[in-house]
Amino acid sequence: MWDALWISTAVIFVAELGDKSQLMAMTFATRYKARDVVIGLTIATAIVHLVSVGIGAAIGDAFSDYQGGINIVAGIAFLGFAAWTLRGDTLSDEEADKVRSSQGAAILAVGIAFFLAELGDKTMLATITLATHEGWFGTWIGSTIGMVAADALAIVVGALLGRQLPEKAVRWFATAAFVVFGVLLIWQGVTA
Repeated sequence: MWDALWISTAVIFVAELGDKSQLMAMTFATRYKARDVVIGLTIATAIVHLVSVGIGAAIGDAFSDYQGGINIVAGIAFLGFAAWTLRGDTLSDEEADKVRSSQGAAILAVGIAFFLAELGDKTMLATITLATHEGWFGTWIGSTIGMVAADALAIVVGALLGRQLPEKAVRWFATAAFVVFGVLLIWQGVTA
């Protein structure tokens, strides 16, 4: 369990760097209390990642005799996540307007927005991928911690530095980390 927790925390934290979710978190924090934003995104993340690890664990169990192949496919997926990260992720003007004009309780508004934004996002797919060969519980807790930590960091850094974040450097770091994880998974698959 601990390996799954640490690995998924690190991978998902890196996956979130420069992601649309961080931009949403910063935008919501300009409208609502940071505490409410963190609570809303934590609830949404926990739910989405619970579904993700369920899917990943089912795939891993169904194909447990083919773990080497699963690792190779997971490694290739991580290389794809690297390309996705390198391409960058932006919050469109329309999405930013929706965030700014959301009505209702802050936690509910943030939670629903994050839940919908994370469906099919690279962090959801990375969580599914991790859960195919790591324990579901550790992956769930770790992926939730990683995402919440990255988004909370975005709120704090955004409040302190504004728009002066070195977006290109963050994107390159996250891309490099995905490449390393991808190559390691492929290596594990080939040598299994």
